[in-house]
Amino acid sequence: MTDVTELDDDLLSVDPAVPEILPLLPIREPVYFPHNIFPLFVGRDKSIRALEEARGHDRYIFLVAQRQMAIDDPTSEDIYQVGTVAEVMQVLNLPDGTVRVMLEGQARARIREYLQSDPFFRVRIELLPEAEERSAEVEALMRSVITQFQQVVELGKDIPPEALVQVVNIDDPGRLADTIIPYLHLRPKVERMQDLLETISVRDRLEKLNFILKKETEVLEIQRNIRNKVEKEMGDTQREFILREQLKAIQQELGERDDRGSEIDEYREKIQNAKMPEEVEERALKELDRLEKMPFQAPEGVVVRTYLDWLTALPWTTSTEETLDIPTAQEVLDQDHYGLAKVKERILEFLAVRKLTQEMRGPILCFAGPPGVGKTSIGKSIARALGRKFIRVSLGGVRDEAEIRGHRRTYIGAMPGRIIQGIKTTGSNNPVFMLDEIDKLGMDFRGDPSSALLEALDPEQNNAFSDHYLEVPFDLANVMFITTANLLDPIPPALKDRMEVIHFPGYTEDEKLAIARDFLVPKQRKENGITEEHLVFTDDGLMKIIREYTREAGVRNLEREVATVCRKVAKEVASGKTDQVTITENDIKPFLGMRRYHYGRAEEMDEIGAATGLVYTEFGGDIVSVEATLMKHHELKLTLTGQLGEVMKESAMAALSYVRSRARVLNFPDDFFDRMEVHIHVPAGAVPKDGPSAGITMATALASAVTRRAIRKDVAMTGEITLRGKVLPIGGVKEKVLAAHRAGMKVVLLPRENERDLEEIPQNVQDDLEFHFVDHMDQVLQLALVESPRPSPAYASASPGTA
Repeated sequence: MTDVTELDDDLLSVDPAVPEILPLLPIREPVYFPHNIFPLFVGRDKSIRALEEARGHDRYIFLVAQRQMAIDDPTSEDIYQVGTVAEVMQVLNLPDGTVRVMLEGQARARIREYLQSDPFFRVRIELLPEAEERSAEVEALMRSVITQFQQVVELGKDIPPEALVQVVNIDDPGRLADTIIPYLHLRPKVERMQDLLETISVRDRLEKLNFILKKETEVLEIQRNIRNKVEKEMGDTQREFILREQLKAIQQELGERDDRGSEIDEYREKIQNAKMPEEVEERALKELDRLEKMPFQAPEGVVVRTYLDWLTALPWTTSTEETLDIPTAQEVLDQDHYGLAKVKERILEFLAVRKLTQEMRGPILCFAGPPGVGKTSIGKSIARALGRKFIRVSLGGVRDEAEIRGHRRTYIGAMPGRIIQGIKTTGSNNPVFMLDEIDKLGMDFRGDPSSALLEALDPEQNNAFSDHYLEVPFDLANVMFITTANLLDPIPPALKDRMEVIHFPGYTEDEKLAIARDFLVPKQRKENGITEEHLVFTDDGLMKIIREYTREAGVRNLEREVATVCRKVAKEVASGKTDQVTITENDIKPFLGMRRYHYGRAEEMDEIGAATGLVYTEFGGDIVSVEATLMKHHELKLTLTGQLGEVMKESAMAALSYVRSRARVLNFPDDFFDRMEVHIHVPAGAVPKDGPSAGITMATALASAVTRRAIRKDVAMTGEITLRGKVLPIGGVKEKVLAAHRAGMKVVLLPRENERDLEEIPQNVQDDLEFHFVDHMDQVLQLALVESPRPSPAYASASPGTA
């Protein structure tokens, strides 16, 4: 190899564009050269850290080959001295933990000094610029190299034609050599390529490359001769194929059709009966002609047959006759679902507009709400009311764009996307198509499925939906799309813009009782083989299950508990131990065990430093207890536990600052917190929590701990707090109020600006609760804290009230 250490110092000046100190990335194989763009997969921890260092600074990194591929953790002795300075162009993190990076080689360089080896190599380098060599000898070598590279390409070497075009247009001798070298298969690969990399003289490098290309040309000539010999020996097989084709032509002249002919005729008849659009039929007949001309056992024939099967099976013009009768639709919705008055009203408006306009084009409905409130089942009711077919596709966890748009028809096993599959399954081009869990779509290197849905859900362009597998437009304008989601935030804005959101609130206790009595109990009795003669639920028995065995916005868990009781009664009836069972509130425990929830307040008594807040999750509204305590410490310290998100941590800090700023009003010394540790905890620490609406709850708990005034056990609250103590509005009011009602709270504190949301609360819930609307945190404390403080513990030398 060329000894680069003996080069003239005038050639070793450092380019100011490239830093002198760079992170080093050891490469197993191959050796990378300047003037090339190349991908690289990085998996070793040290290498990933070096790549991160390059990305975070000037994007330059030094690539050097290892002497031995098998070494997983190389040292400086295991790494060559000369490598390539490269610029990081693009980085992609793969699911298996490796990183795919796109690099562009810039210049040769050598290692002057190792500055660090952990957590990654950092070295000081010297660039190795090439001397200008444009003599007649170099020009001759360039022409010879280009000519021999053309011969290599023409002899069938697996080199893309555009590479040849690129090489022919290169005028710089050094760049010419560096561009050709990566296309060659050298053995041993690393040693020979490293030798070329360390050859700084352009003339010497071209001479070596000229010799390598000459040898490669000779090897390819020998391979071509061997291939010609084999093809000649295969002549008998080809002769047999030609004779079979001639026999087929003779059979056609005599009117004798073989099985292949019958298959073609069958497909031709299917295409005619499918009543496709003209352009689709033309495409199908073209594919049929291809199938007819290719050999029967050709692998591509399977792909063509499957494609024709899909084209002829789709309902291009087959529709289900629709019955748009508004009173009938309302009757169906009322039969299948209890409550949901506003939801039903919006759906009936939607259907009425369709009836009057006689157009299928309209907004895409998105049913948003917690699980178990009837989003999917009401979609089935809409299909039944319209007399249409119903198809449901779950999008939860879908991460591949091909799941929506289909696979390219380039391999056996390719299929259309889920939308086209659903249309084929229903056999109708105007079904009610429910896309369930649209908020749980994923995205990774295989594409963005939510973007693929934009065309399908846009009424202005889905009349020509393009599936990658079909490669012909399919009209989705007659399809009634309905989507469902638990949360709206994860849905991309562009996709959300194409949908009209209908919110499904949680059920009240009275609604749950009616649903259980009229829907769930009869359904579970039937599914478990018993009748009303065997099992009767009283209203107080069902209410006990609702209050003490479930705590949810929907009725899914309620149905499970009713099913458990039905199964146990079915066992008693089948074994002959009983004939009839009546379930009252006193009979629940033997069937369902100990109660799971305490109906009533979150706290059993007025507690110091424990406030009840209201939260909204994807499962509906719920109550949460926020605890605060104070401990003696040498300085102020704030500890937050309960797996809180960043927004919730900021609310806790704002609450602490507010309480400290109100020292005079709350009657405690200004320096009280200077020697205190403040610990705020939100139970259920395994569950992540975030959001600003717990701000006033944290401030109340902290103020209670400081003043030793207990918090009323029957008060629940929600609202965002500012440093000045202002209470800001929040969302999810209805769900939070229903959660307070379920928990048996008596007083609810809400921000003043949320007073307008009270009209959405059912009247029976309003009658059971006392609402207070507040503007400032001082009002919250006045309503939530009891008047008399309790004696202070010994944790503070200066307790509240002694200032």
